[in-house]
Amino acid sequence: MVLAKVTGSVVSSVKDARLSGLRLLTAAPLTEPSAAPLVAADPLGAGVGDTVLIATGQAARLALPTQDAPVDAAVVAIIDQA
Repeated sequence: MVLAKVTGSVVSSVKDARLSGLRLLTAAPLTEPSAAPLVAADPLGAGVGDTVLIATGQAARLALPTQDAPVDAAVVAIIDQA
Protein backbone atom coordinates (compact mmCIF):
# COMPACT_ATOMS: atom_id res chain seq x y z
CA MET A 1 0.00 0.00 0.00
CA VAL A 2 1.19 3.49 -0.85
CA LEU A 3 0.00 6.76 0.64
CA ALA A 4 -0.01 9.35 -2.16
CA LYS A 5 -1.34 12.74 -3.25
CA VAL A 6 -3.25 12.92 -6.55
CA THR A 7 -1.46 15.28 -8.93
CA GLY A 8 -3.48 14.91 -12.13
CA SER A 9 -5.27 12.61 -14.52
CA VAL A 10 -4.20 10.62 -17.55
CA VAL A 11 -5.90 11.16 -20.90
CA SER A 12 -5.81 8.22 -23.29
CA SER A 13 -7.27 8.01 -26.75
CA VAL A 14 -7.41 4.20 -26.61
CA LYS A 15 -7.46 1.90 -23.60
CA ASP A 16 -8.30 -1.71 -22.82
CA ALA A 17 -12.05 -2.40 -22.73
CA ARG A 18 -11.71 -3.80 -19.20
CA LEU A 19 -10.76 -0.28 -18.04
CA SER A 20 -14.04 1.16 -19.30
CA GLY A 21 -15.54 3.51 -16.71
CA LEU A 22 -12.33 3.86 -14.71
CA ARG A 23 -10.35 7.09 -14.54
CA LEU A 24 -6.57 6.90 -14.53
CA LEU A 25 -4.86 9.26 -12.09
CA THR A 26 -1.27 10.29 -11.47
CA ALA A 27 -0.22 10.34 -7.83
CA ALA A 28 2.97 11.30 -6.03
CA PRO A 29 3.96 8.95 -3.18
CA LEU A 30 4.13 10.80 0.17
CA THR A 31 6.34 8.28 1.95
CA GLU A 32 9.13 8.57 -0.65
CA PRO A 33 9.07 12.09 -2.16
CA SER A 34 11.85 11.21 -4.63
CA ALA A 35 9.92 8.19 -6.01
CA ALA A 36 8.44 8.34 -9.49
CA PRO A 37 4.72 9.19 -9.73
CA LEU A 38 2.25 6.31 -10.02
CA VAL A 39 -0.57 5.88 -12.50
CA ALA A 40 -3.51 4.30 -10.71
CA ALA A 41 -7.00 3.24 -11.75
CA ASP A 42 -9.62 5.09 -9.70
CA PRO A 43 -13.01 3.46 -9.05
CA LEU A 44 -13.78 5.88 -6.18
CA GLY A 45 -13.74 9.32 -7.81
CA ALA A 46 -10.70 10.93 -6.18
CA GLY A 47 -9.72 14.38 -7.38
CA VAL A 48 -6.56 16.42 -7.77
CA GLY A 49 -5.14 17.29 -4.36
CA ASP A 50 -6.78 14.36 -2.54
CA THR A 51 -4.67 12.10 -0.38
CA VAL A 52 -5.31 8.48 -1.34
CA LEU A 53 -4.26 4.97 -0.44
CA ILE A 54 -3.10 2.97 -3.45
CA ALA A 55 -2.88 -0.81 -3.63
CA THR A 56 -0.39 -2.36 -6.03
CA GLY A 57 0.00 -5.72 -7.73
CA GLN A 58 -2.68 -8.41 -7.38
CA ALA A 59 -4.41 -6.42 -4.61
CA ALA A 60 -5.01 -3.60 -7.11
CA ARG A 61 -6.84 -5.91 -9.51
CA LEU A 62 -8.98 -7.34 -6.69
CA ALA A 63 -10.02 -3.83 -5.62
CA LEU A 64 -11.62 -3.04 -8.98
CA PRO A 65 -15.13 -3.97 -10.17
CA THR A 66 -13.60 -5.93 -13.06
CA GLN A 67 -11.00 -8.13 -11.42
CA ASP A 68 -9.23 -9.04 -14.65
CA ALA A 69 -8.40 -5.41 -15.53
CA PRO A 70 -4.76 -4.93 -16.62
CA VAL A 71 -3.65 -2.62 -13.79
CA ASP A 72 -0.78 -2.59 -11.34
CA ALA A 73 -2.09 0.19 -9.07
CA ALA A 74 -5.58 1.18 -7.90
CA VAL A 75 -7.02 3.74 -5.51
CA VAL A 76 -8.62 1.85 -2.61
CA ALA A 77 -9.33 4.73 -0.21
CA ILE A 78 -9.61 8.51 -0.12
CA ILE A 79 -8.09 9.83 3.12
CA ASP A 80 -10.21 12.54 4.73
CA GLN A 81 -7.97 13.28 7.68
CA ALA A 82 -4.59 11.96 8.73
